[in-house]
Amino acid sequence: MAEGTTSVELVQLADYRFEASFGVPGMPALVTDEPPPLGGNTGPSPDHLLAAAVANCLASSLLFALRKFKNQPEPIRAAAVVEKARNADKRMRISRIAVDLHLGAASAGMQMLDRALAQFEDFCVVTQSVRAGIAIDVRVFDADGTQLKPV
Repeated sequence: MAEGTTSVELVQLADYRFEASFGVPGMPALVTDEPPPLGGNTGPSPDHLLAAAVANCLASSLLFALRKFKNQPEPIRAAAVVEKARNADKRMRISRIAVDLHLGAASAGMQMLDRALAQFEDFCVVTQSVRAGIAIDVRVFDADGTQLKPV
């Protein structure tokens, strides 16, 4: 049995546009849509939502790992790119997600940086779950543009 649950309800508004409600009082609904030719591109697509979920989980996990050692890496910025390819049955699938995480501070003087970088991905629930079926590449840069991971 799962330790926790998260629920989302989708209601079709028109064509491929849906309203996603999250069942949390005060949390606004989100309108999703498919890009043309199917939809009207009036909201994020499932691809966007998956990329956002993976990038957000990684950014949050990195922030937590760095703060645990009394670092102040804010503001963290994440950029994700979803790659698609056809599988053996010629069906379009997401084949890879590349995520770049950018710290808002220089890495010089950060405490236990190597340890935080080595372990933050392991605590990212969404990324590790998605990674079981989709390749996910992660790079981390500090505010000076120095690539910290992978090294």
